[in-house]
Amino acid sequence: MALIVQKYGGSSVADAESIKRVAKRIVDTRRAGHDVVVAVSAMGDTTDELLDLANEVAPIPAPRELDMLLSSGERISMALLAMAIHSMGFEARSFTGSQAGMITDSQHGAARIVDVTPVRLREALDEGAIVIVAGFQGFNRDTRDITTLGRGGSDTTAVALAAALDADVCEIYSDVDGIFTADPRVIPKAQKLDHIGSEEMLELAANGAKVLYIRAVEYARRHGVLIHARSTFSSSEGTYVLGEGMKNPREAEGAAAMEEPIVAGVATDFGQAKITVAGVPDVPGKAAEIFKIVAKSGANVDMIVQNVSATGRTDISFTVPKADSAAALKALAGEQTEVGFQNLVHDDQIGKLSVVGAGMRTHSGVSAVLFEALSAGGINIEMISTSEIRISVVLRDTDLAEAARTVHTAYGLDGDAEATVHAGTGR
Repeated sequence: MALIVQKYGGSSVADAESIKRVAKRIVDTRRAGHDVVVAVSAMGDTTDELLDLANEVAPIPAPRELDMLLSSGERISMALLAMAIHSMGFEARSFTGSQAGMITDSQHGAARIVDVTPVRLREALDEGAIVIVAGFQGFNRDTRDITTLGRGGSDTTAVALAAALDADVCEIYSDVDGIFTADPRVIPKAQKLDHIGSEEMLELAANGAKVLYIRAVEYARRHGVLIHARSTFSSSEGTYVLGEGMKNPREAEGAAAMEEPIVAGVATDFGQAKITVAGVPDVPGKAAEIFKIVAKSGANVDMIVQNVSATGRTDISFTVPKADSAAALKALAGEQTEVGFQNLVHDDQIGKLSVVGAGMRTHSGVSAVLFEALSAGGINIEMISTSEIRISVVLRDTDLAEAARTVHTAYGLDGDAEATVHAGTGR
C-alpha cells in the first residue's frame, strides 16, 4: 500500500460529469489498495469569474475579503467531489485549507506556506477515508484569517501535503498527458518526456511552461517529493519530475542510469514586458538605485541589459511580468529627478523563448544551434540571458510561436505525431 497525493486542476473538475470522472479515478486508486489524499482546484473558470465579480463591486477589492471570496471556489469543488465519491460507496471527507493544517504567512493573495500540520487528515486516513483538501488556500495563525496562495496554489498545496504526509508520490493531473518538450498548443509535434530533472523543470516553469508551477516544483525539490505529471483524461503514464538522487520509477532495479539529453525542452512566455530607462548617468551606483526602486514596487525583474556608454549616459533595459510593469513604471517616474535619467520606454509587445537542458553543462555548440536557427528564420533577437542550463532570448511577440517551432526542430525534438491536448487549456 502506498500513500498517493493527487491534484486536479480546474479543467479536470469543470462540471458535474468531469467531477464524476475524477471521482472514479480516485476510487480506482483506493480500490488498488492505496491511501489517497486529493487537492482540488475551483471548477473551470470559477476563480476568474469571482475575480470579475469582485472588480465589478469594488475597483480595488479589500485583500482580506478577496481571499474570503476566492477561497470559496475550492470549497465548492471539494464538497462536490466528496459527494461523488460517497455515491460510489466509499467514504470521503473534505477539508478546507485551514482544517487541513495549511499554515501560511499573512500575505493576502500570495501567501507562502510556513508549516503543515495535517492532524485531521491523518485521523481520516487512519479511519479508512479518502481525503479531499481545498487547494490554493491556507490560514494565518496570527491574524486568524483565510489566505490564498496565488497562481498555481493548488499545485503547491498538493506538494506541501505530500511532503508533510511523507507520500510516495504526488500526482499532478491536468489536461495534457505529461510534460512535453514544448507547449503542444504552440508546437503540435512536441514529445512527451518520460522524466525530467527538477532543476530543468524549475527553469521551464520559470520561463513560461504552465503544466507545473514554479513554487510547487521548488517545494518538491526542497522536500524530496516525487512529482508525477499526468492527464485526467487518459490512463497513460505521465512524466516523473526527479529531484537530486531520485530514481526513475520506470527504470528496472539495477539498470544503468541513462545519459540526460542535451536539451530537454523549449519554453515560450508571452507575459513579459520590457522597460528601458534611457539616458542614465554612467556613474557607479545608478543601477543599484534603479533596481531598488523597482524592487520596492514589487516587480520581479528577469532579464537585464545595459548599453555601453559613449556620451556619459547609458540605457538600461530589463524585463518584468506585464502585470508588474505599471507599478514599476510609476515608481521609476516618481524618482526620475533623483536618479537623473532622461526618460522611460515601455514595450509590452515582446515574447521570451527559452531553451533548457542539463546537458548544456557538458556540451558545446548549444547556443550556436539556437542562433543559427533564428537567423535562418529571419528572426531578430533583442535581449539574451543565460544560466548553466538555460538560454533565453527576447523577440517580438509576433515572432515567438514561429521561433519556437523553428528552434524545436533544430534541436531534433519534433515527434512523429501530434500531441493530444484533451481539454484545451493546459490546466
